[in-house]
Amino acid sequence: MEANNITSPAGEKKVYGWIVAISIAVPIVVAILLFMPAKLDLAQDWVYFLPHLNAVINSAATVALLVGLYFIRQNNIPAHKASMTTAFGLGAVFLVSYVVYHASAPSTTFGGEGVIRTIYYVILITHILLAAIALFPILLAYYFGMAGKYVRHKKVVRYAYPIWLYVTISGVVVYLMISPYYGG
Repeated sequence: MEANNITSPAGEKKVYGWIVAISIAVPIVVAILLFMPAKLDLAQDWVYFLPHLNAVINSAATVALLVGLYFIRQNNIPAHKASMTTAFGLGAVFLVSYVVYHASAPSTTFGGEGVIRTIYYVILITHILLAAIALFPILLAYYFGMAGKYVRHKKVVRYAYPIWLYVTISGVVVYLMISPYYGG
């Protein structure tokens, strides 16, 4: 085997290193962008469209995840890979759009009161926590699947898939609940 082959022990170690680094760096960068006192000077009118786009992307990712599940249950591995790669790509596009929006636009406050406020914050907090930890098992599962390490893929997917599905669905629910309060 070649030394740079990702299936070699050294290559696999590099892949794991990248997965860990990305899984730590992305939530830190997102947190910094969310909580930084001064926003970047990108706040043109176009950025206020991004939450709507993000909801569409999350909805499409949800569909891709469900279609991927259907295909793997039909033992259609090529279609499963295509569906999961679509979901993975949509997740990457979502992340870029999310970062651009939150780096440049002020945060929106939920205006609901009473029980709906509690429901909103329970969904939001679980969404945020699971989104922060989801990247690691998603990246591992994707790597194992694409590298043909199906036993390991299946073990990780047992946890990664339901978390990823919850995050995509709850992201849309959070959007629908807060969208009446968006300014811009």
